[in-house]
Amino acid sequence: MNLPRRQFLHFAAGAAVLPVASIASAQAYPSRPITIVAPFAAGGPVDARARILAEHMRQTLGQSVIVENVTGAAGSIGVGRVAHSVPDGYTIVVGIWSTHVVNGAIYTLSYDVQSDFEPIALITDSPNVIVGKKTLPANDLKGLIAWLKANPEKATAGTAGVGSPQHVFAILFQNVTGTRFQFAHYRGGAPATQDLVSGQIDLMISDVVTALPQVRASNIKAYAITSKSRMAAAPDIPTVDEVGLPGFYSSVWAGMWAPKGTPKKVIDRLDAAIVDALADSTVRERLMSLGLEIFPRDQQTPDALAALQKAEIKKWWPIIKAAGIKAE
Repeated sequence: MNLPRRQFLHFAAGAAVLPVASIASAQAYPSRPITIVAPFAAGGPVDARARILAEHMRQTLGQSVIVENVTGAAGSIGVGRVAHSVPDGYTIVVGIWSTHVVNGAIYTLSYDVQSDFEPIALITDSPNVIVGKKTLPANDLKGLIAWLKANPEKATAGTAGVGSPQHVFAILFQNVTGTRFQFAHYRGGAPATQDLVSGQIDLMISDVVTALPQVRASNIKAYAITSKSRMAAAPDIPTVDEVGLPGFYSSVWAGMWAPKGTPKKVIDRLDAAIVDALADSTVRERLMSLGLEIFPRDQQTPDALAALQKAEIKKWWPIIKAAGIKAE
């Protein structure tokens, strides 16, 4: 078949361009702004993590990285939005221990906290601190446990709500120590801490970001950090291993996830941008100033995040379910 020269050139040009365009498209990520969903309110610790990282990631990726706060239902609304997003790497979520472990045990969700996501990277870890009001008679952790045993159901522990880290960690504390106390559930860690300072409640297993300023001001007592080693931000507070409660480790770690089915090359690109950000001295200083610890470089990977999430679900779901914790 003989084609007119103009038509032949048109077909030839099309055949040559299509593969190039396809290759260029595959290599172009990111070609438009990326949204990081922070599933909690602006100004909180999860939002702060996201914004500190986003600022550096936009330099590495060459695109705007926007943080969008999508709040409600202990973070499950924002996380659910990402689970149901197009898996193209343009909508990702910064999540924490409670959003990607606890919520799967206490909420009826429209997504699975493991199978509906692609892990990107582990970011930060934040152990807890066991604190009490300053008028408690106990001055160390062994003394606190002895006092609680001598006064069953008389003390009150503050939490940031049913199923919050403070609640779940305190239940484990009761199980391990054989103590019993009541719970006072608040709308957040800050109001609970305010009542601890004023003496309205007796103790908390608190996040360090909220508790440390009050400890430093001598408004509350600090009994132990729930980690294997002392924190750089609070070197004077002993670990649970040092003060008679070995192995009582708890922390609110954070990671980044994309929707299930996001291409591996995209995941690798995002992970590289996060790793680059976490290596930056300014980013590290800002995160550590919040009382957050940065995971070692070899743990800032999709595989490490997946492994930690799996292990934490195996550890915490039986504790949560045995305690009968349900979302309110």
